[in-house]
Amino acid sequence: MTEKSPELAGLNERSREILRSIVESYVSTGEPVGSRQLARHLPMTLSPASVRNVMSDLEELGLIYAPHTSAGRLPTQLGLRFFVDGLLEVGGLSADERRQIERQIAGRKTTPDQVLSEATELISGLSHCAGVVLVEKAIQRLKHIEFVPLEPGRALVVLVGDDGSVENRILAVPAGLPPSALVEAANYLNARIRGRTLEEARGDIETELRTRSAELDQLTRKVIEAGLAEWSGTLDNRKSLIVRGQSNLLKDVSGLEELERIRQLFDDLEAKRDVVQILGLAEKAEGVRIFIGSENTLFSLSGSSLIVAPFRDGASKVVGALGVIGPTRLNYARIIPMVDYTARLVSRIIS
Repeated sequence: MTEKSPELAGLNERSREILRSIVESYVSTGEPVGSRQLARHLPMTLSPASVRNVMSDLEELGLIYAPHTSAGRLPTQLGLRFFVDGLLEVGGLSADERRQIERQIAGRKTTPDQVLSEATELISGLSHCAGVVLVEKAIQRLKHIEFVPLEPGRALVVLVGDDGSVENRILAVPAGLPPSALVEAANYLNARIRGRTLEEARGDIETELRTRSAELDQLTRKVIEAGLAEWSGTLDNRKSLIVRGQSNLLKDVSGLEELERIRQLFDDLEAKRDVVQILGLAEKAEGVRIFIGSENTLFSLSGSSLIVAPFRDGASKVVGALGVIGPTRLNYARIIPMVDYTARLVSRIIS
């Protein structure tokens, strides 16, 4: 979150209430709001002229702007950030909302992947935004490894976990490698990995390759070393991105310019550009994090916001992040506790 300047921190109560009203009107309608309308709904008695004077001060501070010469005012990205950091009153979820979340996620769970898929669908539906989940996607304990030749210089590595999960990787192998070398490499690894994680097995295998290299055919050794290098660099730390409810982002879109921004966001989500990086930042946080508009490169063109929170495994290790992406006029007060509670529930279930 951004640090507030002394000018922003020094806003008086009247300025704060007017900014709050402008943001809340924007979140509700998406339309500019004028001084007369504000004066009727403020919790204090102010004339439209007095409201206009305060709005002029807020505009000079960069907190609001006029989209058209004769229009009312809308909050800027800075205004939204100031509202979220300093003015937003976040409540808790009702008992009914908590029960609904628990019933949909915990009541249908069979595997961690299904729990996460349900959680993504749920927060997408409740928030009317796109739900996103980033999770570590590495098999924990291995049951079996198999090498399948594809074409000269390439082989498919199939890793089967104790829980029945399967990972497939393409591996570069020496050209002209005989099938027997792949079989020997698989037999060698299967004798050493069963019931262990790749991280646990890798160190022992590397040590054994250094001290007992003469016992292995050189081509077989190269296959094993190539596999270890591939897994060390990518598989253990690979992330899986789940996105649900993209169609929600098309609701209330008016005009070609807004449609183009949403199309840009769709492209970014499809290509996973920056999303993994952003959610990775959220994994380092203790609680909910909020990214508004161009605060991150993902949203610089699409003008969207992300509300995201980390979740943990049984050892309290952060293993992923969960949140929603939507327009900057998100209902922050409602969605922040929803994301926070869902992430905590997912932590309890997967642990």
